[in-house]
Amino acid sequence: MFTIDAHLDLSMNAMEWNRDLRKSVDQIRESEQGMNDKPDRGLGTVSFPALREGDIGLVVATQIARVETPGSGIKGWASPEQAWAQTQGQLQWYRAMEEAGELIQIKNISQLERHIDLWNNELPNGKKPIGYILSLEGADSIVTLDHLHRAHAYGLRALGPAHYGPGRYANGTNSTGHLNEMGKALLKEMNQLNMILDVTHLCDDAFWDAMELYDGAIWASHHNCRSLVDHNRQLSDDMIKALIQRNAVIGGALDAWMMVPNWVRGESTPLSMNCDLEKLVDHMDHICQLAGNCNHIGIGTDLDGAFGKEQCPHDIDTIADIKKLPDMLTKRGYGQHEIPQVMYGNWLRVLRKNFK
Repeated sequence: MFTIDAHLDLSMNAMEWNRDLRKSVDQIRESEQGMNDKPDRGLGTVSFPALREGDIGLVVATQIARVETPGSGIKGWASPEQAWAQTQGQLQWYRAMEEAGELIQIKNISQLERHIDLWNNELPNGKKPIGYILSLEGADSIVTLDHLHRAHAYGLRALGPAHYGPGRYANGTNSTGHLNEMGKALLKEMNQLNMILDVTHLCDDAFWDAMELYDGAIWASHHNCRSLVDHNRQLSDDMIKALIQRNAVIGGALDAWMMVPNWVRGESTPLSMNCDLEKLVDHMDHICQLAGNCNHIGIGTDLDGAFGKEQCPHDIDTIADIKKLPDMLTKRGYGQHEIPQVMYGNWLRVLRKNFK
């Protein structure tokens, strides 16, 4: 089944992890044998061949570069200009992959519809370009609002103002505080540009500010439920209900510590914690119960988002294993018309409305 993944850090993996995503996952793992600079070396799950094998024909792909806030303990670039330059290097990698025929950027409704038709033409996926919609995870690299306009001109269509800790525009995971004046101005300008606001990673204060201030399209690209795993990175039931009221979609994430409670980084393993894809369905089902329908869930795996097999469901070898979800949903009682909504339809609804 054609599938959309609403959050993949493809350029980060290429530029910072130095992975050639044109190779198979096994080849990438083999190339990283003996490396220990990152905990997920040799344990990646994402490549272009694996995406095609999983029928994942459209992704929301990120640029990401944060600015280091003194005292936060979170590493980043020393200035917004340096962070901007990093995102521009990531952009050029996307362009190179377009030239190689691996990717194709989707920026408007006509491109979106042509791409959907291509991936549903019943021909083998092996040589089809993977569509990507460009998103920025954390707005620190937007030096000025003029830079936001430049980014929109090259195809940026979604933006999450925060990442981890305190940010230039908004505070994110593990921090508190309302949107500052720069953050409010950013949202106003995004609204004028008809961009999609990604509320992922916003701290609680900033989330509620954004929900009040932003009139445009909203989604949570990779988020799970706080009532199942209690952490500020997750969405509370009140947040989920507010997103439902805005006709938003929430993408289920496959970072194990967000899926099962009591995960201890560096100690827990997916098998020891019984973390499998069924746990993702638990989070999805919780949202559906709050909504009374399945119109607000989708997939936003975040696979290889600075973690690999050591910190994702144990029944995931590569991202292609997302194909297991329809059967799991069927066993939970989801119908033949509802499962396509989860796999791609809900994201398409938001994209079509926004792009028009």
